[in-house]
Amino acid sequence: MTLPAFEHETAANPRYSIIWLHGLGADGNDFAPIVPALVDPAWPPLRFVFPHAPVRPVTINNGLSMRAWYDIAAFDLNARQDEAGMRASIGEVETLIARERSRGVPSEHIVLAGFSQGGAIALAAGLRHSEKLAGIIALSTYLPLHTALAGERSAANATVPIFWGHGTLDPVVILQRGIDSRDLLQSLGYTVDWHTYLMAHAVCPEEIGDLRHWLGQRLA
Repeated sequence: MTLPAFEHETAANPRYSIIWLHGLGADGNDFAPIVPALVDPAWPPLRFVFPHAPVRPVTINNGLSMRAWYDIAAFDLNARQDEAGMRASIGEVETLIARERSRGVPSEHIVLAGFSQGGAIALAAGLRHSEKLAGIIALSTYLPLHTALAGERSAANATVPIFWGHGTLDPVVILQRGIDSRDLLQSLGYTVDWHTYLMAHAVCPEEIGDLRHWLGQRLA
C-alpha cells in the first residue's frame, strides 16, 4: 500500500517526478509552499509528490507519537540507529517510485528529495535503488546506515547527481555531521554538489535559488 501524499502537477502529463520527504513531526504539506519559488515555467511538466510519513512514537521526544520516517534515540551520530524503521521507509520510497513509473515517469526522470529525516531516507533509498535516478536532494541531513552503504549501494546510481544544502548554524543536524556524510560519499566516488548557508535547521531563499539552478540542469 502506498503512503498517502499531497501532490502538485505543474502542467498536464508530467514527464518528471520529484518525491519530497518531510522532516520529523511535519507532514507532506510542509514543503508544498516552496513549489512556486522553485519551479521555472520553462521546465517540462513536473509532478511533486509530498508523502506523509507514518505516525510512530519517537524516543527523543519523550515517546510522543508523530509523523516520522524512523525512530530517533538521540542526535549523537554514535547513538543506536533505528535500522528496522529506516529500512521500512526505504521500502515505502520504493513503492512511491514504482507508482510514478506506473504513471508513465521512468526512474531516470525521478528525483528523490528530503529535509532532515526525510533527506536521510532520500539518500538511503536513492543510493540503493536498482535503476538510475535523475538526482537526490539532501537538505540539512546526514547519511544513515552509512556502514552498510558500500556493500548495498546500487551501481545504477554510482554517478547520481546529489545536491546537499546545510545550515552552518544547524543545532539539530550539526554541520560537521553533514560534512562527515559528504566526505564518506565522496570517498565512495559520489559527486556531491555541496552548499552551506548562514541559517539554522531550515531552508532559505538562497538555497532555493541554488536548488532551482541545479534542478534546471537535471531537467534540461
